Amino acid sequence: MTTTRQQAQQDRDMQAREIAIQLPTVHIGDPVAKAMRLMVVNRLPGMIVVDDRDRPLAVLPGTQVLRLAIPSSYQNDPALVRTIDELHAELFWYEPGRMTVGDCLPDLTAKPTTVRPDATLLELATVMSQRHSPLVAVVDENRVLLGAVTLERLLISLAVVGLED
Repeated sequence: MTTTRQQAQQDRDMQAREIAIQLPTVHIGDPVAKAMRLMVVNRLPGMIVVDDRDRPLAVLPGTQVLRLAIPSSYQNDPALVRTIDELHAELFWYEPGRMTVGDCLPDLTAKPTTVRPDATLLELATVMSQRHSPLVAVVDENRVLLGAVTLERLLISLAVVGLED
């Protein structure tokens, strides 16, 4: 068997259920400060937003929360940020604290980034890259959250598979 074939076989053998981990989740009505705290404490690139039955509604990337802390006039021209001193810049971080997770989601009608437990590493990589999502929810046939795969976890798994070359 060639190296490419061996790697393809190993990729088929490793599935989302094997690399998915249990992560904390948030609900739409939760304070965004809670989501930020959970991201920091757990070193997460984002949070999975679930409904009352633990079905994923959305993935809230940390970059979206960060974006809301920066006034829109500064987002369009990063050079303007240099005009703000550190004392006043700290005030920007208080604004997201009054928001809910729902306030941070750009579009609740967008389908959350999910895969089935038997998704391969290549499928996970494709979904993450297409959806620009650093976090993918692994769901069962009833769309109930089983776990999640972070970009870091996927890259580590791909690197381990690649070591067999």
